[in-house]
Amino acid sequence: WAVVGLSNNTSRAAYGVAQVLQRFGKKIVPVHPKAETVHGEQGYASLENIPFPVDVVDVFVNSEQAGAVADAAVAKGAKAVWFQLGVIDEAAYARTRDAGL
Repeated sequence: WAVVGLSNNTSRAAYGVAQVLQRFGKKIVPVHPKAETVHGEQGYASLENIPFPVDVVDVFVNSEQAGAVADAAVAKGAKAVWFQLGVIDEAAYARTRDAGL
């Protein structure tokens, strides 16, 4: 479960959501330009840098970056992309839907 935009900033929604995902048994993969370790999991600077498959890409970046993340998720072979509340890019949504996600 790749969480794009996840950092060690405890005031950000991504931090709390990732923590809840872990409580429910999901393996999270922090994705942030700083590639920080978060909640004990190694971070990666981008989806392309993750050396294993990911099923879900959870998008916590601003809407302007959502399209690039969606395209990277499709290229990575993700099965789903979850645009968090407030992350809006209709064209990116259409591309992920057209790709079968």
